[in-house]
Amino acid sequence: MLVSSAAFAQSQWEGWDYTFDREIRPWAEMQAQLPAYPRDETLLPIDVGAVTTHRYLVDAKSVSTGSDGVVRYTLVIKTSGGATNVSFEGIRCETREQKYYAIGRADGSWARARNPQWRRIEFQHVNAHHITLYGEYFCRGKFLRGNAAQLVETLRRGPERAPLTD
Repeated sequence: MLVSSAAFAQSQWEGWDYTFDREIRPWAEMQAQLPAYPRDETLLPIDVGAVTTHRYLVDAKSVSTGSDGVVRYTLVIKTSGGATNVSFEGIRCETREQKYYAIGRADGSWARARNPQWRRIEFQHVNAHHITLYGEYFCRGKFLRGNAAQLVETLRRGPERAPLTD
């Protein structure tokens, strides 16, 4: 009886060290794959408030989520002056950070971002698109709102206003 109790106890702890060690491993970012250049018919508008006259759009075809907890997407900004800015970006919900991976060129190609570093997303009255994407479309606190298809559906439906948390 004592032998079977010891065997049962050992089987309960089997793999525990592995699971415990996996939980404390440092975060590692996946290699980002550049999406196809956005086309007008796949762009979804996002509401960033009335402060700006620019139009902000996300390419539905570019939205992806990774095992690293990052949502990646192509953002298109059409300025009131007629310019169009295109960028491939990521948002990491867990840390409320944003990163540029690439900038779109006028010929429809990509150029690597000059300084692709994670930056904290802070509230700004002007150019509030990153905090809006974080808090109303992609993240629920430190967690993604869902997989890529669910995030695209949120973009189509409209913002889900949620309090911002650190």
